[in-house]
Amino acid sequence: MKPLSSFPASDRDGIKVVLTDIDDTLTTDGNLTAAAYTALESLHNAGFGVVPITGRPAGWCDHIARMWPVDGVVGENGAFYFRYDREKRVMEQHYSLSDDVRLKNTQRLDAIRARVLAEVPGAAVASDQAYRVADLAIDFCEDVPSLSDEDITRIVSIFEEAGAIAKISSIHVNGWFGKYDKLTMSSTFLNQCFGLDVDRDEDRRSIVYVGDSPNDAPMFGFFPHAVGVANIMNFVGRLDAEPTYVTDASDGGGFVEVAQLLLDGRNQ
Repeated sequence: MKPLSSFPASDRDGIKVVLTDIDDTLTTDGNLTAAAYTALESLHNAGFGVVPITGRPAGWCDHIARMWPVDGVVGENGAFYFRYDREKRVMEQHYSLSDDVRLKNTQRLDAIRARVLAEVPGAAVASDQAYRVADLAIDFCEDVPSLSDEDITRIVSIFEEAGAIAKISSIHVNGWFGKYDKLTMSSTFLNQCFGLDVDRDEDRRSIVYVGDSPNDAPMFGFFPHAVGVANIMNFVGRLDAEPTYVTDASDGGGFVEVAQLLLDGRNQ
């Protein structure tokens, strides 16, 4: 991972879209700071496409798509994207799986939930679970005392033993049934909403992705201009793929660094 300052100006000049994780990438200590939100708005106003890519639930994503200065949002680690057409006042929704399949998967996830709570003391269902449509989020540090790495690994194993996919974020283990992740739905969004084909090197290099944790690894490995905020260093040795660059500041301060670098280039 190279310092963000080594991001070549010639590459920055070609950036069209900024994709970003939310928790501990935009937020700091669980809060969306004024500086981070202003950075989002400044990027949007400068003409960059801005799209949060998050593990957070559908209920939150409806709000984000409607009220944040963004072009859309990918939620629940790739289960869907939402895009609000402000002129028509219509929420566009695109899901990876049908309603019927998601309902059946919810029943399978209920069995996993019961097992996790029985076998991993201290684990809890995430407080935002009521607003989810496709996955199960197990809290290991957001609203509960932090669990050990061994406990987190055990939660992942329980998901995988049931045939589910499990990904670790900075606060939750998210699990689901279905062959999708942040990258697959982001690719769909970029194609349908921006006309970008990420299989083309030129289009792929027009995108920056900013993240902070293991569930961002598919994005880190795919996009050549991927950036980790400084707290990504907490996961060194546990990432399937690392970002190309890393910021000096952690959390939302790191995102502000990325935004300022891109905005300075655009202004020049």
